[in-house]
Amino acid sequence: MTQFAVICVYLCVLVGLGVASKRAFRGTAQDFFLASRSIGPLVLLLSVFGTSMTAFSLVGSSGESFRIGIGVYGLMASWSGLVHAAVFYFAGIRLWAIGKRHGYTTQIEFFRDRFESRVLALLLFPVLAGLVIPYVLIGLLGAGSVVQSLTQGAFPSAFAATGGGVPLWITGLGICSVVLLYVFVGGLRAAAWANSLQAAIFIVTGIATFLLIASKLGGVEAATQAVQAAHPEKLIRGEAIGPLYFLSYSLIPLSIGMFPHVHQHWLTAKSAASFKPMLVLHPVCLTLVWLPCVLIGVWATSATMPDGSLVVPPGSPVNSELAIMVQRLASPLMGGILGAGILAAIMSSLDSQFLAIGSMFTNDVVAQVLGKRGLSERRKVQVGRWFVGAVAVAAYLVSLSEPRSVFTLGVWCFSGYASLFPIAVAAIYWKRATASGAIASVIATVTLGTFFFHDSGYGSAPGYLFLHMLPVVTMVTVSAGALVVVSLMTRPPAPRTLSKFFPHDRNAYDEE
Repeated sequence: MTQFAVICVYLCVLVGLGVASKRAFRGTAQDFFLASRSIGPLVLLLSVFGTSMTAFSLVGSSGESFRIGIGVYGLMASWSGLVHAAVFYFAGIRLWAIGKRHGYTTQIEFFRDRFESRVLALLLFPVLAGLVIPYVLIGLLGAGSVVQSLTQGAFPSAFAATGGGVPLWITGLGICSVVLLYVFVGGLRAAAWANSLQAAIFIVTGIATFLLIASKLGGVEAATQAVQAAHPEKLIRGEAIGPLYFLSYSLIPLSIGMFPHVHQHWLTAKSAASFKPMLVLHPVCLTLVWLPCVLIGVWATSATMPDGSLVVPPGSPVNSELAIMVQRLASPLMGGILGAGILAAIMSSLDSQFLAIGSMFTNDVVAQVLGKRGLSERRKVQVGRWFVGAVAVAAYLVSLSEPRSVFTLGVWCFSGYASLFPIAVAAIYWKRATASGAIASVIATVTLGTFFFHDSGYGSAPGYLFLHMLPVVTMVTVSAGALVVVSLMTRPPAPRTLSKFFPHDRNAYDEE
């Protein structure tokens, strides 16, 4: 009961933050969707880091390391630290500068103008929005499993079917309601403030969780030695992670370059200097979050209670390993605080994802359909809010179906975004890239992604491979190939377009 009370207090704090952000809200669409491009270095670092972390990073990483071992850290955290920084430097800063110079609110606006194609823009919207839905599901499934495990036995008469724990449907409803409330009130500024707070919270509580669990297991050395004695294969890369499988994970982090919510946060930056802390500290923050969660997942394979029983019993619900370790090894108060930290990571993505979809629908669909009639600033905010609400309801209803592994579902979602990243690179650096080439790339991504996802049982088969590699390798290769071949076969962009996006002074954008 104590854990549940602490979590409720935390959710109330987030609501209060949203209400406070309303005082700074200017009532314009630019302020609602981009916080009037006023975000400084620290908030940009924490908001981008917070929105890129979700249940995949905490709940998913601990669950996957419980399943296959410590090699999970190398699969995602190591590659992400390197690739994310490169994407921020080579794509993020340039996309921010172009967006600021030409007044773009969404990434689709940029692609529409760069490739001179409304067809491409209308094709990209359902694809980008469709990929956000499973990303949102990752958060809702992770939050549900965490709260249900932390509150086991707290409500034995009310929720007997879940062992007295708060069921997933109640947690999902509460999370969506709180996120929607502060997003509706304060827009992206509220999301940026909330993400910054939540990023700081889950970094601190993640380290605290690690230290607490380590002490309960006799220290880092003792906990690791117990795994060495019971499951030595969990402490090496092992046969579960072959060389090609490991290398194929290097493409997954490219997805951050096409996340609509991350792109939207880039556009909020006040200046190019705001990116500097992110380039240096983002990999450090990744290590502080991923390493403790992966180690806790590995320790969970052999951790025992004083009576000799396993801390994580066989047959425990999927995605519940981290929460069970916290629930059984921490005091109720500390368990509630640590649980709030886990929810902070999960919720720090949901708000930005909801806003990004609402922004794209308002600016790239409704405003384009209305044409010259347009939308007033007030109407844009209203349309964005209603569509955000509709997406949240749809994602919540889908989350009530049979749960999937958070890690596996996340890899599929990221594979789709990574396969679209060649379009962004070509748009920035290749003058010869054409709309037909970009459309061919999108179609190739959707076709292959649908085939592989269906063949894997819609994400129910962990470790699904194609040619001994993740499907993302084939998807990125074919997507990039289609872009290049079709672009070379079709008419190049108009000179006025090239002069707009490739100024004579190569440093023009960098000096914004």
